Amino acid sequence: MTATTPEAPPAPAAAPRTAPPRSRRTPGAMLVKIACLGVLDALVLYAAFVLALDEQWLVAVVVLLAAAAINWVYLRRGMLPAKYLVPGTVFLVVFQLYVVVYSGYIAFTNYGDGHMGDKDDAISVLIEKSLSRVPDSPAYDMVVLERFGELSFLVTEEDGTAMVGGDGRPLEPAGDAEFEGGRAVGLDGYETLDFSQMLEQQSQIAAMSVPLSDDLDEGALRTPDGAKAYVYSASMHYDEATDTFVDVETGTVYRDEGTGAFVSEEGVELMPGWKIDVGFANFVAAFTEESIRGPLLQVIVWTFVFAGFTVAATFAVGVFLALLLNDPRLRFRRTFRVLVILPYAFPAFLSALIWSGMLNSQFGFINQVLLGGADIPWLTDPVLAKVSILIVNLWLGYPYMFLVATGALQSIPEEYVEAARVDGAGAWTVFRRVKLPLLMVSMAPLMIAAFAFNFNNFNVIYLLTEGGPQDISTDMNVGATDILITLVYKVAFGETSGRDYGLASAFSIIIFLLVAAISIVGFRRTKALEELN
Repeated sequence: MTATTPEAPPAPAAAPRTAPPRSRRTPGAMLVKIACLGVLDALVLYAAFVLALDEQWLVAVVVLLAAAAINWVYLRRGMLPAKYLVPGTVFLVVFQLYVVVYSGYIAFTNYGDGHMGDKDDAISVLIEKSLSRVPDSPAYDMVVLERFGELSFLVTEEDGTAMVGGDGRPLEPAGDAEFEGGRAVGLDGYETLDFSQMLEQQSQIAAMSVPLSDDLDEGALRTPDGAKAYVYSASMHYDEATDTFVDVETGTVYRDEGTGAFVSEEGVELMPGWKIDVGFANFVAAFTEESIRGPLLQVIVWTFVFAGFTVAATFAVGVFLALLLNDPRLRFRRTFRVLVILPYAFPAFLSALIWSGMLNSQFGFINQVLLGGADIPWLTDPVLAKVSILIVNLWLGYPYMFLVATGALQSIPEEYVEAARVDGAGAWTVFRRVKLPLLMVSMAPLMIAAFAFNFNNFNVIYLLTEGGPQDISTDMNVGATDILITLVYKVAFGETSGRDYGLASAFSIIIFLLVAAISIVGFRRTKALEELN
């Protein structure tokens, strides 16, 4: 009898494979997206138009391409990561990368007071500055017009014709002018200013120069009262063929020597000049010109002392207080911890202002109350000012190190400490051999960051001393307590020595290189601590 094997049941039919559900776009969300992109595109087109008028073609093309890429990302299906990355990338490029690149570019130019615009602007300003009234020149009847916030002169010439022009805009015929008694008093599309309106803008009206023609050497019209205009001619004649300025009165010739200004044979420069690329001239000047090199080296040394001492002192005080307040035998530990971090709870600029008042030699709390009316120049003596700044910065900085050290101490396993004590180690040995190495694992990177922060700690220096007291041994606007960042501020925005953005940007690059080098070395050294973790 042969055995028969039962037939295997048929395999179940495979379920039909369905495509994953596709996300549906609601019409409302799509309309919102299109509306937002429309607003963005309108702004971009306006910006591109303005850039094109200013002949900044490269920037205009970059803006249009970026807008096209954004539209492509948000109107195309998928690309979900890009939709989230694009906004942050745009803000990063506009507010960080562009600023850094542009600042780096300025370091290789002479951009600053007297070298702001281009050469054509400088020529126009030089001619305008040399204008003086032509003796016995005729007086022209005129009124002041305004359109779209721009002022113009409507002048009646001797033959009765009306001419209109503005500041830097040559006179041209005004055929549709309105006349009263043979004098032009109005023009279609313009508002004629009355006496009270002219009084409100008298300084602007008095400063206006309306060229008689496209040739600036023919002179310009100016007015002292808004009723009569007089011819002014330029004492400086610009020869376009030779690219020189000639002083009509003295015959002195000023040439373009490639320094961004017209210079005479005696070395006298006509200001303003114009912005040019100077290569590494700002960096060379920083380390070769004695008037810059001496103060700069002093500032660099003090900056390292200020940042290094601050980090070391705040670390020492913060760790000491953390060890003290981490002892479980101490009563009211929480209350003491709150009191210790109070300097960190107040805004730093407010604390610096309070300290500035307390350290005032005339009426400060420290001199008048604590020292019984002593006259100690805490902020005006070069040495005491530095000591005062170090003390105030220690007061402001130790709570941060205390907080970090407290957290790091509480993360150290108690077994390590107990094992060291069993081996006979004392309190100092336990701290030096066990706690400190483990503290440095987490605190060393923060100390490097704190050094970089204090290297550029503008607020505490400027609010306490403004970089003073002034160093009278140099013509440079620098003080005894200036660090690099305050020196950069004074060079860039100084009221006494003028603004030199090119040199300030060069100093900024020097700061970046110093901080980057120190940070790289510091982080490489901290790698050795990772084995302890």
